[in-house]
Amino acid sequence: MELCAHMLEHGTGPFQADSRRLGYRWCDSVATMRLGRIASPDGVAFVSIEGEDGAETAREIAEHPFGTPTFTGRSWPLADTRLLAPILASKVICIGKNYAAHVAEMGGDEAHRSSTGSGEAPENPVIFIKPNTSIIGPQVPILRPKSSDRVDYEGELAIVIGRPCRDVKASAAKDVILGYTVGNDVTARDQQKADGQWTRGKGHDTFCPLGPWIETELDPSDLEIRTELDGEVKQRSRTSMLLHDVGEIVEWISAVMTLLPGDVILTGTPEGIGPMNAGQKVSVTIEGIGTLTNPVADRG
Repeated sequence: MELCAHMLEHGTGPFQADSRRLGYRWCDSVATMRLGRIASPDGVAFVSIEGEDGAETAREIAEHPFGTPTFTGRSWPLADTRLLAPILASKVICIGKNYAAHVAEMGGDEAHRSSTGSGEAPENPVIFIKPNTSIIGPQVPILRPKSSDRVDYEGELAIVIGRPCRDVKASAAKDVILGYTVGNDVTARDQQKADGQWTRGKGHDTFCPLGPWIETELDPSDLEIRTELDGEVKQRSRTSMLLHDVGEIVEWISAVMTLLPGDVILTGTPEGIGPMNAGQKVSVTIEGIGTLTNPVADRG
């Protein structure tokens, strides 16, 4: 089923907290799209990215990307634009300890045990939130705060929500998902250890790179995920190794809080996490989506 969203009244758009301003109906067709958000010579816009690799065109979407989009008629060569974070999220919900091998590597890490309580895999998803002010797009520098001596990469599959929802069953999760993108759950590891909870260590500005775009038609059950630091592979796994899959994650989170269009869920990182230093470049690649690359710098 394809989600079709229609504004019921004028307001500030679909990214406001009051989801009652949006009405939804279901259509029988399925639209397969690569959705992005760009800065062009004419301003910022949501777009459909079309065409062959290296020769893509960005077609401007009127208003927002939820449901069946309408187009303004304007387009640009993608190479003449700058990719931004592909979505505007009211919140970013994250899953911790969701790959067994990552749990095992952290089980021997005193810093991680101190902040999570144990080195064992959780029976239920462990959730935490990053502020939406942590979101950045491709090629935007990750800024290491002066207050941290260790800032780590964590490559992750990101879910993008497509409609307001609450109490969604795992079997119905696909009906509320707009698509998938690539995320990096950047973490100040020393602050995670020191605080005993994760808000400061995970929540700094620039600590949630997202991009390069959203794939709306993708089976997330068995995708390769790979993180490289200066071209050296540091993480390599598959989403089939998730302890809690996409459906379980959406069911668990939506039992706690209302999810709004554009909200992002980071599904957890595999083994191989490690520190990044100023001057390095980190890239996360997910099969079927693409590569998200960000340089690393020290905050001035």
